[in-house]
Amino acid sequence: MGTLKNGLFAGLKTTWTLSKVIFPITLIVVILQYTPVLPWIIDMISPFMGLLGLRGEAAIPLVLGNALNLYAGIAGILSLDLTVKEVFILATMLSFSHNIFIETGVALRVGVKLWIVLVVRFGLAIMSAIIINLVWQGGGEVAKYGALQVSQQVPDGWGEIILFGLQKATFGVLQLALIVIPLMVIIQFLKDRNYLQKFSEKLAPFTKVIGIQRNASLTLVAGLVIGLAYGAGVMIQAVQEDGVSKKDATLAFIFLVACHAVVEDTLIFIPLGIPIWPLFLIRLITAFVLTIVVAYVWRKAEQSKHKEVAIP
Repeated sequence: MGTLKNGLFAGLKTTWTLSKVIFPITLIVVILQYTPVLPWIIDMISPFMGLLGLRGEAAIPLVLGNALNLYAGIAGILSLDLTVKEVFILATMLSFSHNIFIETGVALRVGVKLWIVLVVRFGLAIMSAIIINLVWQGGGEVAKYGALQVSQQVPDGWGEIILFGLQKATFGVLQLALIVIPLMVIIQFLKDRNYLQKFSEKLAPFTKVIGIQRNASLTLVAGLVIGLAYGAGVMIQAVQEDGVSKKDATLAFIFLVACHAVVEDTLIFIPLGIPIWPLFLIRLITAFVLTIVVAYVWRKAEQSKHKEVAIP
């Protein structure tokens, strides 16, 4: 009973912490969707699309995906006639950078600095698009989308828009609770049975390669399997209870930015008619390389700082 009680309490506490981010941001973004703000942003970034190998209207799925989520971005893609290469570029960009408001808010709750979140997510998205555009000479044929229907009733008037926003925000919190609370109960069970210690020992070589301490291994697995926002619930608890340092939390977040929810976020692009294995490998390799490089630079900076302090 103690395990169940402690797990439920941790789950409710984490849900409350994350809901204070998810609810207001979801409400605001849904409302903005029906104002001139998002169209204005789309018009503003359209001229830069050529640098990424995309046409101007491709700004629509990018803005929707970043402001809302991957499903909104895919809905935007389905509304356009694009080439396979353009869809692949968009899919790669949205894999690195989506749901930016909520996932950034969650990252700040963990203690990751805002500039790190924005530079890594937008930097990876832009760099990946430029590289794919330069390297891949094929993919000029028109993309053939699968049988994926995207329909949404348009609210009529501000009253319906606000009500729709409240419904979406409430559903987001409930969806979060349905995932986070059982997850925290399971984690509490694993802790009490000492399984987490054994699990961390098994993953020690993996975490060591990317410069992260073994007590952050559960954070990485949670993020890889269930996503950045939901995995952050585990990350928050780990920072508070398991002694995960801010450095390790930041490195884990950097890894998960490039590669999280690997099953769902990869399979979701199948109906778009693009090769998904290259997309998966790009995310995985980028996650390893980026985290190893950042960890190395961070370690060298710490060593230099210690040497300067040691010199009288």
